[in-house]
Amino acid sequence: MGAGLPRTGTSSLREGLRHLLDAPTYHMSEVFAHPEHAATWVDAIAGRPPDWESFLAGYAAGVDAPFSLCWRELADAYPDAPVLLSHRGDAELWYRSMAATVLPRTRELRRRSRADPLVALFEVLFDRVCPDIDDHDQLVSGYDRWLAQVREGVAPGRLVEWQPGDAWAPVCRALGLPVPAVPFPHENSSASYRARQGERTRRDRARLATASGEPPTPAIGGPGDREASPRRRGPVRTTRIDGA
Repeated sequence: MGAGLPRTGTSSLREGLRHLLDAPTYHMSEVFAHPEHAATWVDAIAGRPPDWESFLAGYAAGVDAPFSLCWRELADAYPDAPVLLSHRGDAELWYRSMAATVLPRTRELRRRSRADPLVALFEVLFDRVCPDIDDHDQLVSGYDRWLAQVREGVAPGRLVEWQPGDAWAPVCRALGLPVPAVPFPHENSSASYRARQGERTRRDRARLATASGEPPTPAIGGPGDREASPRRRGPVRTTRIDGA
């Protein structure tokens, strides 16, 4: 059960957990693959959680926002699951990664028509972290406060801390699994995130067209403008679409 904020290695953890558990891991990419999930997360962030067993049926784990933003509710719902706090050692390092990727994307989506079901989610996505994503000091202090809240709210024997570079060992130890004889995944660097801008633009247009009932406007291809390949493991189909 991931309690870490975005840009703390959550895409790498998604792939690592998928390998270890041989089943899908919930991640922001799932919301982009299933926009109908957005309204459920808006309600959950506002304190109106769904029936988690039903909503998350088929997923063996979850990391990244919006899943991690509801870590308290999920920790209560799944009392035997380890809580995985992914983080970067330095708040400024985290902020720089966010400023190059997730923050511009969040601002972009917030300017969109509310016909796009993801707009409402991105309007509240960081409400539990800080009130103003455009305020550097609020974000940095919100990040530090978030780490402190998770550490205070989870029993030491249940909490698993992980930073990019820790690889398999902490996660495998918590799950009681052997360390795989393959390298730990390295996914979604800031450079690769920026390279997929064309792909995100095309998918945004297609999603909005579906929501409004209009045919999508073709997007001009660019670097990284390619279809994400479906990855199937376990009983439920999961598609990798890194839209956040």
